[in-house]
Formats: sequence, C-alpha cells, structure tokens
Amino acid sequence: MQTIGGYLFFFGLGSIVLNLIGFEFILLMWIDNWGPQVGWGIRIGMIVVGGAMWLAGMITAQGETPGSD
Repeated sequence: MQTIGGYLFFFGLGSIVLNLIGFEFILLMWIDNWGPQVGWGIRIGMIVVGGAMWLAGMITAQGETPGSD
C-alpha cells in the first residue's frame, strides 16, 4: 500500500508541476478531457489519496515488529 501511495503522490505532484509549464505525463493526458477544473481536482485527489495511503502504509509497517507472532 505504501508503494502504490507513493506512486500516486509522485504522479499527482509531477502532473501539477508539468501542467504549470505546459507539459503532461503521457499516461495522464486524459485528465483534462472534462475541463481544467476537473483535471486539477483529479491531480489534487491523487496527491491526497496517495499521501494518505503512503502514511497508512508507514504506520502499518511500524506496527509490525519482527518476531511477534
């Protein structure tokens, strides 16, 4: 879960930065098909959901101590 969250966060943030300079990830070019506001909402949603998944994965990984069966 932590890895997927990290990817979502990275692609969301990267998509915002690239969009501001006039570029876009090829995989995420569909985001602006419904208009720029929806595109920004999807990008921000990717960052929020990705960050939450990454954080939840970190908390879960810290709770799993080796040898505690």
